[in-house]
Amino acid sequence: MIELLAGIGSALWLGILTSISPCPLASNVAAVSYVGSHARSPGRVLLAGLVYSFGRAVAYVVLGWLVVASILSVPSVSFFLQQRMNQILGPLLVVIGVGILGWIPLRLPEPGIGEGFRERVARRGLLGAGGLGVLFALSFCPVSAGLFFGGLIPLATSARSSFVLPAVYGLGTGLPVVVFAVLIAHGARGVAKAFDSLKGFERVARVTTGSIFIGAGGYLSLTHLLGFGV
Repeated sequence: MIELLAGIGSALWLGILTSISPCPLASNVAAVSYVGSHARSPGRVLLAGLVYSFGRAVAYVVLGWLVVASILSVPSVSFFLQQRMNQILGPLLVVIGVGILGWIPLRLPEPGIGEGFRERVARRGLLGAGGLGVLFALSFCPVSAGLFFGGLIPLATSARSSFVLPAVYGLGTGLPVVVFAVLIAHGARGVAKAFDSLKGFERVARVTTGSIFIGAGGYLSLTHLLGFGV
């Protein structure tokens, strides 16, 4: 029970950190602002933000479920992971932690989304907002890809949770978006200030999380890979 709660807490935190990372954070605020600008009432703006957030969450849940279920459905792979997960997880956590801290320069192609495409999405109303959430969720940048594939997937695979942990992760990615949707819906002048504050928090959270990943990975490597009784 304690391990499950720890896994849920970790998945939720990884989701929140993914959503407030620089690349996803900028796209989230821009998308909610753009979709909201075509709404006719504050309630409609908030609803569009919620649907956009839901689209992002669904994308992560489905992708996480597909990856984890595929890994666990192969008996040889599942057995290997059961036997070697702790040995693999140690070095993997170190690499992911280093990537989160930005010590490894990674570049992923970023799909361009033109004005014409955004106009077509906006004309589709709430359906378009959800579709935009799915699209932006799957447009991984280095940090979000590391957190999802290097953080959530090993965590969910180790816990043999193909749905619950990806769902909690998806919920975490949506929480900051909902906050900005509420601010934008009420015409809050402090949106820019909140955005800057969140960027500052993200830097602290990223450094803390990256350090924890490296520390935990080092501990697992020493105990399960090198055989030191720490």
